[in-house]
Amino acid sequence: MAPLLRADNLSIKYRNHHILDNVSFEVRPQQILTIIGPNGAGKTTLLKAILGLIPSSGGTLWKKEGLRIGYMPQRIDLNPLLQLSVKDFLHLAEPRADLKKLQAVLKEIGVASLLDRFMSQLSGGELQRVLLASTLLIEPDLLVLDEPAQGVDVVGQAELYRLIKAARERRGCSVLLVSHDLHLVMSASDHVICLNHHICCSGNPDAVRQDANYQSLFPQVTPGLEGLAPYVHHHDHHHD
Repeated sequence: MAPLLRADNLSIKYRNHHILDNVSFEVRPQQILTIIGPNGAGKTTLLKAILGLIPSSGGTLWKKEGLRIGYMPQRIDLNPLLQLSVKDFLHLAEPRADLKKLQAVLKEIGVASLLDRFMSQLSGGELQRVLLASTLLIEPDLLVLDEPAQGVDVVGQAELYRLIKAARERRGCSVLLVSHDLHLVMSASDHVICLNHHICCSGNPDAVRQDANYQSLFPQVTPGLEGLAPYVHHHDHHHD
């Protein structure tokens, strides 16, 4: 089956400094691909290139014709004085969605009761779920998620990744996920790329975790997270 997206030797420079250097990968149908790396490794720059927000300096980036991408940013800054309801916010994301569709997507991610709540009243976990709902409204072929668990506690993070995995299974979409911590996303990832301006290593989560390049970038597991989200399924196949 043809990939949805493919990068071949993609490079991006800024003031003669390589932010990305000869990065190659592909996103397959119904795959959850996670990109990890330290701060400043070029992860968000890569997402911006995929979204067409910045040009590349070299290489190619190919997307399947008609590919629908739903993007969830790392965070969103809203004026707390702005009385914007969740319903209004979702309509900004997809103006054509009727009330029934808004209710359905919120129910899908477990926050149906938030429809009439003001965005300024949401907790960190509730906000991230509403952002996820806004990306699902457009019925994307590919979900692009930049640190989706930003500002969410550990228990909430595990639940959010479970919801992302369930959305993939239910909708048949692919997911390109950026995270700074492999241990938090292991159970939700089919394939992992460790990025530090170039690809240091890649493979299934367990193989990456044991790779010397990964271990040099992430020498210690965050205390208390050693057993979180154990990886049990490589998912190196396609669904019918």
